[in-house]
Amino acid sequence: MSRATQPSRSEIAECVRRSLDRYFKDLDGEKPCAIYDMVLRNIERPMLEVVMREADGNQTVAADMLGINRNTLRRKLVEHKLL
Repeated sequence: MSRATQPSRSEIAECVRRSLDRYFKDLDGEKPCAIYDMVLRNIERPMLEVVMREADGNQTVAADMLGINRNTLRRKLVEHKLL
């Protein structure tokens, strides 16, 4: 995918914003809790899946794409049961 066809950061942010708006609407007056952890948990796994696919399973390449240490990536892959 060329840079011209990649979603911009603002498009990704808008997708998250719409999802959170829908989340709060669906709460229907219930008190939300642990939103930060919920969002990270729900975003991190698909992000790791896509990046690992784009890196053809190469953890070093994926870690570089993510801007994190390879050991950190490996830990996250284990946490999400992706290894």
